[in-house]
Amino acid sequence: MKKFWTYLVIMGVAVVCAVNYEIFVFPNKFAPSGLNGICTMIQYISGVSIGYLSLLINIPLAFMVYKCISKPLAIRSMVYVVTFSLSLLILDKLDLSALAYSTDSGTSTILGPLVAGIIYGGCYSVLVRASAYSGGTDFVAAMIHKYHPEQSLFWLIFGINSIVAFGSYFVYGYQVEPVILCILYSFASSTVTDRLAKSGRSAVRFEIITDYPKEIAGAIINRLHHSATLLPGKGMYLGRETNILICIVNRTQVAALSSIIKEYPHTFAAVSQVGEVMGNFKHLTNDGRPAHDFLDPGDGNAC
Repeated sequence: MKKFWTYLVIMGVAVVCAVNYEIFVFPNKFAPSGLNGICTMIQYISGVSIGYLSLLINIPLAFMVYKCISKPLAIRSMVYVVTFSLSLLILDKLDLSALAYSTDSGTSTILGPLVAGIIYGGCYSVLVRASAYSGGTDFVAAMIHKYHPEQSLFWLIFGINSIVAFGSYFVYGYQVEPVILCILYSFASSTVTDRLAKSGRSAVRFEIITDYPKEIAGAIINRLHHSATLLPGKGMYLGRETNILICIVNRTQVAALSSIIKEYPHTFAAVSQVGEVMGNFKHLTNDGRPAHDFLDPGDGNAC
């Protein structure tokens, strides 16, 4: 059932992305980032729907990923690509002019690309959790990383997005505005994706120096439903033996742990941000109950 639900979520995300293109991207005459941006410009010039172009580009790329990298990853990604393409083809038959946001009406030019980038960034973060790609640049980057892991994918993605932004100037009537809108879309989508990815994995690390390790550890376990690691320490100024408790908590629990530390004299802590916590351990909610992941992670290659 979890796998079935995951595929439904992937298909739902694809439909949302297609609606996003129809309402915020196409009416405002700019190209989004990645290979879909190139397809968008081709559609603008030739009239051939991006639904067909996306399938034409992604099917051979997905086959290569299927053969060389991961079968589940390729299958899930193609579920997204096919649903996205079919949704675009269906939406092309509908009149969405009443919902479309167009800057031709004199409204703010930046709102369309900004909202489109935010929506895509949220959708992409869901795809990553479901171990799926949105196709295009993701497939190319995965293949390059497979055979050349030492290469930085930043320059590949930057190069493709630069081609899209540069080509926008010539495609959309020799204007600078579509170039700026493409850059704005790319910035919004990457920022939202990064923030959402970190919000689910980031944490805060406390290194607590104290003479009351058992009492503080007991409070952490009973109140926060976390544990701690005890290390022996020695203060170099006075040469006195002490104890170091290392504990990693959710960001929402920082205030609670700080209040625990304040209860014990001569106790202080060094606090730092943790980008990601990995390992085979039980995930608990703030009230101590087991946390459930509603999406099947597959083989995890999309992460």
